[in-house]
Amino acid sequence: MINFDIDIDLADRDQFLKHLRHIPASIKKDDGTLVKHNSGVYLQKVPCWPLQNVAVYDYKEAPELGYFKIEFLNNGIYTGVRSNRHLDELAGREPDWSLLEVEEIVQQLAQVSGHYSVLEMYKPRSILELAVVIAMIRPAKRYLIGRDRADVEQDIWSKPIDGSSYYYKKSHAVAFALSIVVQLNLLVEST
Repeated sequence: MINFDIDIDLADRDQFLKHLRHIPASIKKDDGTLVKHNSGVYLQKVPCWPLQNVAVYDYKEAPELGYFKIEFLNNGIYTGVRSNRHLDELAGREPDWSLLEVEEIVQQLAQVSGHYSVLEMYKPRSILELAVVIAMIRPAKRYLIGRDRADVEQDIWSKPIDGSSYYYKKSHAVAFALSIVVQLNLLVEST
């Protein structure tokens, strides 16, 4: 069985997909009908319903049959990026971490919008510290909010024992933290 979890962020998903031969993934609703998956597609030949133009298999069943979906996600932070070199510069530049203490700024940031109080509590000053906050605001790890930083860091990257699936692995949280660094640096550039 092929079991991949590949997510690719893009500035304009629809524009990108115009250049790829693909079949939209599908999700089986409670009543058994299939609807188009929000972001998942198959780049391999997978049977599809011609009128709905979606895969005949629910995205959870497809891996058992040898199909794997890739999720192409719209990520607005890339809209201001002018080139690969510009992205590298933005990602490599140390941001003004104190901007995470400005509620109006935080509300503009992917992943942490709406979580100003947690950022204010922990005051991250590095990508890894920001990744910890991002992981902590996911449902499976929210119980850590308010705990001492050392306690949080001891438990944040462990897989939940209750079977909760909505938590971030360290690699995901670090990647999202880096995208916030890019976004912070873009905000500074635009002012």
